[in-house]
Amino acid sequence: MPVIPLLALLVLSFSAHAERLPRPDHVLVVIEENRGYEQIMDQSKRDSYIHALAKRGMLFTRSYGVTHPSQPNYLALFSGSTQGVISNSCPHTFDSDNLATALLDKGLSFVSYSESLPVAGDTRCTSGAYQRKHNPLVNWQGTRLPASLNLGFDAFPRDFSQLPSVAFVIPDQDNDMHDGSFDAADAWLRTHINPYVEWAFKHNSLLILTWDEDNYREDNHIVTLLLGPMVKTGISDQPINHYNLLRTLLDFYDLPALGASRDAETITGIWK
Repeated sequence: MPVIPLLALLVLSFSAHAERLPRPDHVLVVIEENRGYEQIMDQSKRDSYIHALAKRGMLFTRSYGVTHPSQPNYLALFSGSTQGVISNSCPHTFDSDNLATALLDKGLSFVSYSESLPVAGDTRCTSGAYQRKHNPLVNWQGTRLPASLNLGFDAFPRDFSQLPSVAFVIPDQDNDMHDGSFDAADAWLRTHINPYVEWAFKHNSLLILTWDEDNYREDNHIVTLLLGPMVKTGISDQPINHYNLLRTLLDFYDLPALGASRDAETITGIWK
């Protein structure tokens, strides 16, 4: 057989067997705080809601934060870069591409829902249990993104079909394990996120539950869970971090990779 046709056949064969990514109607990304993998998956917590979620979806056993402290991890997940930030300093203003701009440019949508945000579009650094350092979108507000995408969790829709293509949910510091307990955060997730989970399984939608960083004691080893009708149930040992998550979100919708996500592998092997 001539060389060129043989190579063409090999390419076609590879393409035919390449994994096809899903295209969720909605993706909800919920970000928790400052707990290592062993802390969360400890068997003493096996009756928790988080452990119940792990049994229904895909648990990543080699998921890692990008760095310390909190803020640059949120920036990495949102924009593919820590933006040179090495602390929880505030405020910052950026004008680079990010997940929200990529979605909007394609005619899709994004909203950030931050619990205890005083008012929609608020730019202050702190207010009670709300911390701007955990709300990456606000750093692009007024340069690349409108204030209308920066909402409090009180605006989270009861009709989940009204959710944007991708949404971040940022519990406040009492409910994200930063200041509050595991039990408080677990109960918050059961109350506020479980209705979406039940709906998502019937409506081609996805939940991503992850942590920003560990407790500085587990080499930044964190829990990441994916659940939805397009996700297999089980455990994955493929190594991932916030850049892999961002790359996967972008690839769902055929969007260009951003920053360090260009060199990150898309999450594979877990899709039905």
